[in-house]
Amino acid sequence: MTSVLDPWPAPRATAPVDAVVTLPGSKSLTNRALVLASVADGPSVVRRALRSRDTTLMAAALTSLGSTVDTDGEDWTVTPAAFAGDVAVDVGLAGTVMRFVPPIAGLSSGTVAFDGDAHMRTRPVGEVLTALRGLGVDVDGDALPFRLRGTGSVRGGTVVVDASASSQFISALLLAGARYEQGVDVRHDGKPVPSLPHIDMTVAMLREHGVEVDDPATGGGANRWSVAPGPVRAVDHVIEPDLSNAAPFLALAAVSGGTVTVRDWPRETTQAGDALRDILTRMGCRVAFTDEGLAVTGPDELQGVDLDLHDVGELAPAVAALCALATTPSHLRGIAHIRHHETDRLAALAKELGGLGADVTERPDGLELRPARLSGGLFHTYADHRMAHAGVIVGAAVDGVRVENVATTGKTFPDFPGFWSGLF
Repeated sequence: MTSVLDPWPAPRATAPVDAVVTLPGSKSLTNRALVLASVADGPSVVRRALRSRDTTLMAAALTSLGSTVDTDGEDWTVTPAAFAGDVAVDVGLAGTVMRFVPPIAGLSSGTVAFDGDAHMRTRPVGEVLTALRGLGVDVDGDALPFRLRGTGSVRGGTVVVDASASSQFISALLLAGARYEQGVDVRHDGKPVPSLPHIDMTVAMLREHGVEVDDPATGGGANRWSVAPGPVRAVDHVIEPDLSNAAPFLALAAVSGGTVTVRDWPRETTQAGDALRDILTRMGCRVAFTDEGLAVTGPDELQGVDLDLHDVGELAPAVAALCALATTPSHLRGIAHIRHHETDRLAALAKELGGLGADVTERPDGLELRPARLSGGLFHTYADHRMAHAGVIVGAAVDGVRVENVATTGKTFPDFPGFWSGLF
């Protein structure tokens, strides 16, 4: 990554920004595709894979287990093989690696030890590990660091989890379930599952691989997802642009009154970032599909919104930044679960936006924001790429915003600072 001065002076948009951008691929789609390819019945290719810290950690984890993930080109070739040998997996700051890899690591005939960055030791994974014990896996530990002792197969069966902290708990078990002797029947018991579009994404990808899946939409029952045992067919995937990563770029159009087009925006998708189309329309933007992709044109004044972001919590930092710049009040709710992401995002947003002059109140499950005059200052990111996005959005509209550790955006967008600066 290009070296970046720290703290980084966020570029200010002094005129409407007009740009057409090509975004890196989706992290969520890339890592799911890699996991499924590693347990498939033959080699496959993940085209336009996102190359970022999270995805290279996933590729390294799968390769250490026994599969081969060739990441030399833009298209990554995955050759599955038996999982064997005693290995160590570094999850870094990647929730998908920490949660998606253990269920397939249970298929190994060796011992697999997991650890990661210090902050990851506070992120929840215990529900996945408890579920794996119930499915017949020998697991030592309830949080990072932990280890699994494999026997080469997993019994599988029915398991009850509380996935109210993360939809990834359910996706993790479903991605591995077809390789279990009895498949897997996952039942959620707890407060509503957040980020349901991510489970829909998992289910859709499993079906593309020929896996039989029952879910609430197909009559499988409320809060119940089941995967039948059987082969995972090798399938080549073309990875869509990361629509959540589109948030700062479309927000740049919103705050500058310009027009930003994101190339190749899919007309149909399971990505949560697609909700940006509706959110930005509500805030006064003009949003339209064009021959190139999705174009957003900013309004003269941004309008505040009352939104339940429960299913699309990853968009909350960018939306909160826009709400801090709006001319009417906003209420963002339904997102208590984002306290357990890379950082407590609600507390961090309230503190950092407030530090720049925003009139913001932190609630147990969200934020209230009222119009206020913002000023420059230091915006901390807490090693959280979405917090960095919030900082640069405010910086585009306010003089003198300096973003600490903007390089953390490399988690899902290599050289984001250079790309962002090039738009001004």
